[in-house]
Amino acid sequence: MSIKDNLEKIKKSIVHSNCLLIAVSKTKPNEVLLEAYEAGIRDFGENKVQELTAKAEELPKDIRWHMIGHLQRNKVKYIAPFVYLIHSVDSLKLLQEIDKQAEKVNRKIKVLLQVFIAKEESKFGLDESEILEAIQNGDIANCKHVEIMGLMGMATNTDNEATIRAEFKSLKNFAESLKEKSLPDNMRIEEISMGMSGDYLLAIEEGSTMVRVGSAIFGARNYQ
Repeated sequence: MSIKDNLEKIKKSIVHSNCLLIAVSKTKPNEVLLEAYEAGIRDFGENKVQELTAKAEELPKDIRWHMIGHLQRNKVKYIAPFVYLIHSVDSLKLLQEIDKQAEKVNRKIKVLLQVFIAKEESKFGLDESEILEAIQNGDIANCKHVEIMGLMGMATNTDNEATIRAEFKSLKNFAESLKEKSLPDNMRIEEISMGMSGDYLLAIEEGSTMVRVGSAIFGARNYQ
């Protein structure tokens, strides 16, 4: 199937969910991204800063770029001027660096806090207790140049549907619990970014508002 056909199939499966489809284009060449762009996609996700900045320079300017991979603090400055949403804020120090770089370019950068929900040590993320503490002690409120839009999570890489569903459910439940709290002015829980090519339908069932889909659109990844 073509990229356009793949997109049509995915769109039909999520049409009633009001869920944003983010095309994960890491390792894919620009001509492949343009096929998805011409099929109507405007939200693209990348996991490496160097690749993201190169593509942003060459591709249409109305693309909304999502940083979805682990982000090193010393590379924030390269995407601060233009990135649409950073999904992978997995530490308070990273949030503070994004705030610092956003101030330098006179922007407010939208971010999601990445919550550790998986049963894999290789995954990144904040614990729920760390987020609650950062809310309570003012660390989040002090980041005046970021807008926290919600949460992001990555499920365990497993074929066990019950495990994946439980992890997604835990993120949704945490998001709902945060909505009941008095949050800083720069924090609101509107988005839950969870679900990838293998589990996005499960994620939508459990309340995802953004799915990050790569191989189901573009085919197997080109490893670098």
